[in-house]
Amino acid sequence: MSNLSQINFEQFLPAVSIDCVIIGYHERELKILILEFKNTGYFALPGGFVGKEEGLDKAAERILSERTTLDNIYLKQFQTFGNLRRYDKEYMRSVLYANNVDAVENHWLMQRFVTVAYYALVDFSEVQPTPDGFSDSCEWYDLDALPELIQDHELIIQKALETIRDNIQNTSVSYNLISDTFTMGDLRALHETILDKKINRSSFHRKMVNSGDLKRIGKKKTGKAHKSPYLYKFAREY
Repeated sequence: MSNLSQINFEQFLPAVSIDCVIIGYHERELKILILEFKNTGYFALPGGFVGKEEGLDKAAERILSERTTLDNIYLKQFQTFGNLRRYDKEYMRSVLYANNVDAVENHWLMQRFVTVAYYALVDFSEVQPTPDGFSDSCEWYDLDALPELIQDHELIIQKALETIRDNIQNTSVSYNLISDTFTMGDLRALHETILDKKINRSSFHRKMVNSGDLKRIGKKKTGKAHKSPYLYKFAREY
């Protein structure tokens, strides 16, 4: 991992950045991967820049792979953020100083950036959080216990969650957050966590069974056969 002073920024497109809302699910909590910038106390979403010979999606895939050590991540571009209020020279100047980089006015990082935002749904247990050249740490935080974030990163997370909630009926959302096999109660708990509200048990069960998206594969081993819930898996990969 290169430190900030070793990065050749001229290899990237100017004024364009990528920010990624990386979401995992563990113990009925949504988790967000957050970086802490070196020597600053600033917290931010994982992000990066787009190579001059690289497409946006490919850049996002590279950034996600570097931060999680995973490949083939479920990834969706959902919005572009370019409000003038997100441009703060003093914030970037302090980041450069904290990393022993001369914060001259024409430094590549001192320009205004428009950011393209993606959300990624990952298997929490398989991620190995890895800092980038700007950061001391890369860690999971509960959605309801996030640190104060830089610029508009809190807004980016809010918009990502709104998009996911609007698409909760798209089976790919659940498929990429839940384990390979699960009970109907597990699936309902995931939906309740994403939507932040209770869901009627009977109607949810009926809707999911009738959707054709699930395949029942037997009962969960609990030692009490007559009370054991059925296990399911998704009928196909997403």
